[in-house]
Amino acid sequence: MMTSDAPIGVFDSGIGGLTVAREIMRNLPMEKIVYFGDTARVPYGNKSKATIVRYSLQITNFLRTQGIKALVIACNTATSMALPEVSEFAGMPVIGVVEPGARVAAETTRNGRIGVIGTRATISANAYTNAIHSINPSLNVIGQACPMLVPLVEEGWVHDHVTDEILMRYLDDLLEHDIDTLILGCTHYPLLRSAIKRLVGNQVNLVNPAYETAKELERMLGREGLASDSPRNQDEPYPYRFFVSDEAEKFTDFANSILPVDVGRARMIPIEEY
Repeated sequence: MMTSDAPIGVFDSGIGGLTVAREIMRNLPMEKIVYFGDTARVPYGNKSKATIVRYSLQITNFLRTQGIKALVIACNTATSMALPEVSEFAGMPVIGVVEPGARVAAETTRNGRIGVIGTRATISANAYTNAIHSINPSLNVIGQACPMLVPLVEEGWVHDHVTDEILMRYLDDLLEHDIDTLILGCTHYPLLRSAIKRLVGNQVNLVNPAYETAKELERMLGREGLASDSPRNQDEPYPYRFFVSDEAEKFTDFANSILPVDVGRARMIPIEEY
């Protein structure tokens, strides 16, 4: 039986989902988190649906062994390709990162033209387009695959003129469509937010699905009666645990550079065994 003091499971293909974990830490400070980054098999964006579903179910199975009460798929590609299968398999509340961001974009656009940047898999799946049109079919959604951005972020080239040049190549077409809203449709992209904002200007509102997912998680836990409502005491074990499938040291260094807590050390596990 799930209890309110159990942790929340969060998973991603690698490090991008840490932006979602960061928003959960900021907005739900009393919640515990178990995070898994599939660093051995990143990126997911160029893999088939069947492979992404298989990976996602393995990770879900592992996170269930950690006694979680709810699951966040902190990966746009896995949300786009595997959310129904994970939801059926998990046996607990599950949310992805697509619907929360899509809803905010649909509610806040002024001219009805919404841009989406993401991996090839997310864009080709029309995940945001379908989610937005389920809310308002009249909105115009323009997607742009940006396959080079994830490697640049993972390489640490967040503030680099090369990244700016590549970003502009991707953003040019969207700006020609006169978008007034842009969804950062990959969990790596909030780390490029300042560069993107500088390039698109103040006339374009940026939607960060990582933040919107944390707020939706807060609402979901409240509805399900699973919200942690008691502060942790000093004797309680460290509330955040991190697991990876490879490169634990590299992951830990990156996590410590963006999270508001000291990660300590991520533990590597053989995820294929799950």
